[in-house]
Amino acid sequence: MKNRSGEFSYETMCGNRRLVWGSRTYIMGVVNVSHDSFSGDGIRDVSAAVAQAQRFVEEGADIIDIGGESTRAIEGDPKYTRISEDDELRRVIPVLENLVSRISNPISVDTYKPKVARFALEAGASMLNDIWGLRFDVAMAELAALHQIPMVLMHNQDEVLYSDLLSEVKDSLKKSVWKAKQVGLKDENIILDPGIGFAKSTKDSLEIIRRLKEIKDLGYPILLGTSRKSFIGSVLDLPVEQRLEGSSATVALAIANGADIVRVHDVKAMTRVARMADAVVRG
Repeated sequence: MKNRSGEFSYETMCGNRRLVWGSRTYIMGVVNVSHDSFSGDGIRDVSAAVAQAQRFVEEGADIIDIGGESTRAIEGDPKYTRISEDDELRRVIPVLENLVSRISNPISVDTYKPKVARFALEAGASMLNDIWGLRFDVAMAELAALHQIPMVLMHNQDEVLYSDLLSEVKDSLKKSVWKAKQVGLKDENIILDPGIGFAKSTKDSLEIIRRLKEIKDLGYPILLGTSRKSFIGSVLDLPVEQRLEGSSATVALAIANGADIVRVHDVKAMTRVARMADAVVRG
């Protein structure tokens, strides 16, 4: 069902929160407990990570997303190595366990590893964010289906090589959705992410934002993560700590083109950007 703005008007329960798609843009605040985060905000100390998440909630975050592994390793940067499940658990679970009793907001865990996801759900997480869109392990969707929670399926691949970018991204996301539904994940618990910056050139990332409505046509809410990413640095020739304005522009344009959740590092600023963009786009 769609509302008068042409957006999806069904709802998704995420923890104790009801996400009403099409009503407004939801803010996902990123808490990186990876020690080598690309965005320069990786936190080693549990209390510092919990304090950051609490501040994000005060600044307007609807969902907190905790991640324990740097995307630099996932993207194949030779300077970084992927961490084990146990190492990821040691980073993520103490923060999650300390945070669930301190905030009422839903907590998402950014992982593609079923063992990490299982322990995170037992500790109180209420959303999974799989940057491999089930290509790594379909058991991720089985866990989401079992716990009846929403799951983000992101497009990702090994090489930055496309014959038809949008068609290939959409086809890959369709396969992820098919896998998820085969193991029982319901439509209302599926969220799609086209994977800005993951196996995408600067040109590719810009094209996806420009044509985001074509991905929205797949029939699911869209999460977009553009915050501080390298394509912004490439366009503006700026280091990661100076990409606030560029991130703001991409968030506003993403909302105009159909994004339902924006995953951000600068929560206070991006909450204001989203509210202003919503006032124009959603009335």
